Amino acid sequence: MKRLLTAALSAALIASTAQAQQLNFDDPAEFARQRELLTAKANGPDGEPWAQHYGDQMADTAKFKKEGPYTICFSNAGVNNAWRVTGWTNMQAEVKLHPEIKELIHVDAEGSDDKQISDIDDLINGGKCSALIVSPNTTAALTPAVEKACAKLPVIVFDRGVNTKCPVTFIHPVGGYGFGIQAGEFVAANAPAGANVLMLRIVPGVDVLETRASAAKHIFKEKGLNVIGEEFTEGDNAKTKSIVEDYLQRGTIDAVWMDAGATAVAALEAFEDSGLPLPVITGEDQQDFLMKWKAEGFKAIAPTYPTYQWRTPIIAAVNVLKGEPVPGPEWVMPQPAITAETLDQYVNDKMPPLHHAMCGCEKLPDYPAAWGGQ
Repeated sequence: MKRLLTAALSAALIASTAQAQQLNFDDPAEFARQRELLTAKANGPDGEPWAQHYGDQMADTAKFKKEGPYTICFSNAGVNNAWRVTGWTNMQAEVKLHPEIKELIHVDAEGSDDKQISDIDDLINGGKCSALIVSPNTTAALTPAVEKACAKLPVIVFDRGVNTKCPVTFIHPVGGYGFGIQAGEFVAANAPAGANVLMLRIVPGVDVLETRASAAKHIFKEKGLNVIGEEFTEGDNAKTKSIVEDYLQRGTIDAVWMDAGATAVAALEAFEDSGLPLPVITGEDQQDFLMKWKAEGFKAIAPTYPTYQWRTPIIAAVNVLKGEPVPGPEWVMPQPAITAETLDQYVNDKMPPLHHAMCGCEKLPDYPAAWGGQ
């Protein structure tokens, strides 16, 4: 295997992996709950999944009620991949629908736990925030910072979780187990018996990514599939392609399972460059993957972690500051997968290759231009 990581990065990954192993990312009860939610009916307005939720439990927010206008602060793990770029564009557009918001203060942690912890401290101490939205960089590292913020103002966590119940609500789609189940079951149903599966992951230590992998490995073991490797790509196309090429030199890959689909096209290109047929693959709702899938017709599924969820924290923050109940302690929304049968609904050659189709953004202000579309 080629040396893919620098010594420093390898050490960081080892540390993050050790941290992940200390947390429970293999919870059979949660696995079963998310599997059930994938086919459940959500509450809320039809056609607006970002406003829908499962279950009836609500968080009482009366103590947070205050007069507007509001300053909403957002501590963002990063805008360091296409999924997060689409989501951040969604959030900014959602703000335009709420005249109660006078300012959205956004701080980009640039993928650094240390920077995000410092960012949250600065936002709290600045005294301008009516409410704080946090998308944590990693789960364990950001937990103390979120707990500190909860003592000062209403906090809404979304996308990735933390190990505390102090936020008003934690907003997310069904979850990592659900994503892993959708992708894992598709591979098991479409790859040959005893297939060789290469698992490609981004980074360790993030709850929603760890549980995706945990769910898939559970299914692969149950179905007798052979996981030939589990490699971290950092979401980098060149590294992804290099990893796949290395494994192809060693033997057969029947299926590629990915915990996020940003580099799915790069993985496929490794097969094409080697003159090999394309494998069964799991991608995501990124346009470059969807368009290649439609053009070439390989066996694929695109589980999603929908970027429409980036609209919901703004909706929640406004409701919390008005003292209106919100789904809590978790706001769990639908998490659809794109299949061969639904693919045509999401392919859009007017949008850029890195745009995520499950954005729920088509009726937002400045669509499609703000998302780079025509």
